Amino acid sequence: MATTDTDRPDAAFGIPGLDDILAGGLERERVYLLEGAPGTGKTTSAMRFLLEGARLGERGLYITLSETEEELRGTARNHGWSLDGVDIFELVPPESLLDEQQQQSLLYSSDLELGETTRMIFESVERNTPRRVVIDSLSEIRLLAQSSLRYRRQVLALKHYFARQRATVILLDDLTTDINDKTVHSVAHGVIQLQELAPEYGAERRRVRVIKYRGRRFRGGYHDFTIKTGGLEVYPRIVASEHHSAFARSPMSSGVAELDALLGGGVERGSSALVLGPAGTGKSLFTINFAVAAVKRGEKAALFVFDEELGLLYDRMAKMGIDLRSMEADGDLIIEQVDAAELSPGEFASRVRECVSAQDIQTVVIDSLNGYQAAMPQEQFLVLHIHELLQYLNRQGASTYLTVAQHGLVGEMKAPIDVTYLADTVILLRYFEARGEVRRAVSVIKKRAGQHETTIREFSIGFEGLRLGAPLNEFQGVLRGVPNFVGPGAGLMGDPGA
Repeated sequence: MATTDTDRPDAAFGIPGLDDILAGGLERERVYLLEGAPGTGKTTSAMRFLLEGARLGERGLYITLSETEEELRGTARNHGWSLDGVDIFELVPPESLLDEQQQQSLLYSSDLELGETTRMIFESVERNTPRRVVIDSLSEIRLLAQSSLRYRRQVLALKHYFARQRATVILLDDLTTDINDKTVHSVAHGVIQLQELAPEYGAERRRVRVIKYRGRRFRGGYHDFTIKTGGLEVYPRIVASEHHSAFARSPMSSGVAELDALLGGGVERGSSALVLGPAGTGKSLFTINFAVAAVKRGEKAALFVFDEELGLLYDRMAKMGIDLRSMEADGDLIIEQVDAAELSPGEFASRVRECVSAQDIQTVVIDSLNGYQAAMPQEQFLVLHIHELLQYLNRQGASTYLTVAQHGLVGEMKAPIDVTYLADTVILLRYFEARGEVRRAVSVIKKRAGQHETTIREFSIGFEGLRLGAPLNEFQGVLRGVPNFVGPGAGLMGDPGA
């Protein structure tokens, strides 16, 4: 018995992220709408769809009403693609319609052009017998139809014709004529929308959304994507509930005995820890200590740096005896500089996810959420975005360490974003004044996984790295920044007997 197209898997785009959003691809022998303003990537994704078909031995046909064949081939060359197995039909008006001397003056109407255009489309399909077809673009057909009723009839005619031809068809619409006309939305089996956003500063952001897909459960919402050499890279929105793995929630040491004691043994595997404090208190150093301890245990760690230049970070840590360069060279530590102005949140989350799943990363450091916030074009959704990312990492057994810089130096502190309720552990760093010096203090104000010290400890940063002292039992008001000495003896680091 012969195998038909309907017996085969869905017609995939060949763009992994987009196929994931569509739950496999496009159902065969249906008509779909791919819409978006000029520059959003419609042509690139449509060509990728045809090339994926050619790879599988399916003939593809690109019918263009707006671009020339040379322009399309130039686009393919720029992406490094060969168009073998893809036919391009450049639909141009008959010479009589271009010659002013032969144009009708009284009876000349769009009927002639629309009928001629439809006839040429049908002839090209019958001549090439494709299994995958792209028509670019509907804006030209809408202009020829001149009315919504005739346009709808024309689209329905195309749909029924292609159903008989047993082809999977993508209609492109650049939304340059009537963006409020939803005629094709009701006719098409599925609708995919591409969008481009222009932030006040930084590179443009692109996102994709499946508006409609009859009889199919798809991944809803907006998903970031970029256009690079080789086509589209789509970053599906993370849904943490889809990911589960089994692991032991044992405490992970920081490598500093006093800090482990403050944390009640360490930070549990598969949990998140937030290090909170004003600029310069040592938030990065605290999180890097956890990453270095993980490497010493024989695990792999990843460090995503938003704020600090990597060369400065390497040199600063080297002065404290932490050789990040050698750890990176050995493949035990992945360090990435993240440019918030150039990277979309979806692409960043995809990088983190790839590190954890493909490279078996068990410790992730994000420094800082202030830089992460700058990458969000719509900041009101940052908390939801972080929530899904943290839940995903936790379910994969990865320990996540985040930093947030608070505004101010002493006294009342405010953070640009409150994520303390999302983190499983919250470590608070503070400056305080004592004996004419600016000193640092650390405390753990939250830990879901178990008990922790309720004390406040002084700590110092020097050539030996991070050092924690005994609890500041003889002081009150440390968190306010100007403590009162209430003890009988020495209580600060460096004092005799301390």
